[in-house]
Amino acid sequence: MTRSLFASTLVLALALAISAVVMAIASGGHAVVVTAEILVPIGVLALLVAQLVASGRLRSTTLRTRFQLGLALALGQLLAALLIGAAVMFVSDHDALATIGLLLFAALIAARAAQLLSGGVVADIRAIRDGLRAVGAGDRNARVAASSSVELEDLAAAANRMIGTLQSEEQQRDAADSARRQVIAAVSHDLRTPLTSLRLLTQALDDNLVDEVTARRYVHTMGANVQALAALVDDLFELSRLDAGDFTWSTEAVALSELINETITSMSAEAAANSVILDTQIAAGLGPARANPEKLQRVLCNLLQNAIHHTPSDGSVLVSAQAANGTVHIAVSDTGDGIAAEDAPRVFEPFYRAGSDAARASAGSGLGLAIARAIVEAHGGRIWLAEAPRGTRVQFTLPLAT
Repeated sequence: MTRSLFASTLVLALALAISAVVMAIASGGHAVVVTAEILVPIGVLALLVAQLVASGRLRSTTLRTRFQLGLALALGQLLAALLIGAAVMFVSDHDALATIGLLLFAALIAARAAQLLSGGVVADIRAIRDGLRAVGAGDRNARVAASSSVELEDLAAAANRMIGTLQSEEQQRDAADSARRQVIAAVSHDLRTPLTSLRLLTQALDDNLVDEVTARRYVHTMGANVQALAALVDDLFELSRLDAGDFTWSTEAVALSELINETITSMSAEAAANSVILDTQIAAGLGPARANPEKLQRVLCNLLQNAIHHTPSDGSVLVSAQAANGTVHIAVSDTGDGIAAEDAPRVFEPFYRAGSDAARASAGSGLGLAIARAIVEAHGGRIWLAEAPRGTRVQFTLPLAT
């Protein structure tokens, strides 16, 4: 408020100085004093009214009213100065009336011009208001437009960006809520199956309904169910930490040929049990990758387990690695039936199972690919389903060690 008053005072002083110079040139020093006596009260009154309206002490209900008030103050000053000047300076009535006529003509034209100019501004403001009201009522497709001025165009563009951001955030929230419900349902299913088995087996053992051989078999089955539950809980805990960025592992230069061969060796028994051949294809002279060896081996194990599970007997799984564009590309390819196009976008989601696995009768938590993706992305790489002439090819990248 103080700064605004100071600016108004400076404007008044500047306007008075200019008028005084003009009157001094035209009529001499006496005219300067008379001019100041006429103009200062008029200027002070006009600026005071404008200041009170601007500060909110005098309420101006609409923008159009403010425009009209500004025009009225400007023309009112001219008319008042003219009338007072005519009386004080003994200007002839004929000249005063002629000047008043010209002033009234200019005032009417100026009023209509101001109305035309303010109409577009008011219309744009109303359009922005209506658009924001629609958004407040839940319409996320509402858009606003303004063309009367650059400032209002910028305001409309900012409002549209805000609406777009709000729409995107709500879509992400809805997708996250849907994913959360699906995860809860999947976890409930995967927990219910072993828990139901454990309940029935323990009840049978507690009631002494089975012989000793069957009891040992039941205990073995219970142990397998407990291990499955422990693995599911461990996977959930690891995935939640990865998603939250709560990990502190270190990275180092990892010799890929050695690590891939170690992983193939560890998976050879499972592959042999499924009559699946494991093979590697590593580019000669491949440099080391910047990674955590244990986490990288976890990714390869998850991908190999999936590939072996979905490869029929006498099929094969190939692990390949090569450098490209400053990164290492590692791929796990199988000769299975492949993944349907409608399932491809979701295979890296937690608990999602495609095709024949959708009934969730097979072993596994359904978190393997989700964990693999989280680990790869934590290393600064990416993972995706690559095109393959047959079966499925999962490819991921890692940074080369410098």
